[in-house]
Amino acid sequence: MDVDLYFIKQQFTLGAYPALLSLQLPDPSSSDYIPILLYKVRAHLAIGDNASALALLPTDTENVALKAAAALAKGEQGLETLRDLCVEIEADQDSSDWEKQTVQVLAATAFVRAGEIEEALETLRTEGIPGDEEAALLTQVYLSLARPALAQKVLAPALKANPDALVLQLAEAAISLVTGSQGTSGEPYAPALSFYNEQVANPSISSPALLVGRAVVRILRGELSSAQSDLEEAESILSRAKCDQASSDMLAAMIVATGLSDAKKGEADQLWSRFLKQHPSHPLVADIAAKDLLFDQCASKIQVPPRAVVVA
Repeated sequence: MDVDLYFIKQQFTLGAYPALLSLQLPDPSSSDYIPILLYKVRAHLAIGDNASALALLPTDTENVALKAAAALAKGEQGLETLRDLCVEIEADQDSSDWEKQTVQVLAATAFVRAGEIEEALETLRTEGIPGDEEAALLTQVYLSLARPALAQKVLAPALKANPDALVLQLAEAAISLVTGSQGTSGEPYAPALSFYNEQVANPSISSPALLVGRAVVRILRGELSSAQSDLEEAESILSRAKCDQASSDMLAAMIVATGLSDAKKGEADQLWSRFLKQHPSHPLVADIAAKDLLFDQCASKIQVPPRAVVVA
């Protein structure tokens, strides 16, 4: 893996998607062409721009990793193709470990998006230590199921085998966010904050996702002013890149930070209206809608007694 491909992988892992969207692809004859194309396609998929991802992919490709990316871009319509590719890649002795792991990660991602969590877990489970991306995605799935102990069990041997893998360090930061682990410093969320501080300080990476991640840590620590500064910087990066599609998590965190701070009355409501308009399918929107419905259902069962009349 040469320096350029390594840097592109680093950008993708750390969520520098705007930089990858404008990436110039190498010559198709280059050995790095398919991996770099795939990272660019996955950057589009990460921000929900499936149409642009599909437009980048050749329709007549025989490469299983590119086929898997195309199937992921098609949403639920591509699930059956991904199942077939997983079976095909297991039986193919000529496929590289990179191709196998990429197909499994893309397939599991599609299954998670479709709510097929058990199928995603089965796709990612392997004998021995899973690959870096597989272990990181397994960690995220277990965290989504409120099983941080299982997430740590998966991540620990992978980190021991490859402690320098950024994708594993990012997963470790996610565990810290969920559990509030203190690390050796004794401060809450210290491992996550340390990771984000180190990566944000990297002058070669301009990642709104890193800034949002650090903002979330700071919100949890009660450092609202610093969190809002991070979120404003993330918004500036996205605005310059004209990449509003990638603003969902930034806006979600901004709503929380604004609601907790001494912001002007109505500012959080304005952000929420913007959020609903730009990202109506975000998990936070679905969660709030479900809670609104539950509240209304509970309220309808409560009979308010008539007001007491005081008799002189």
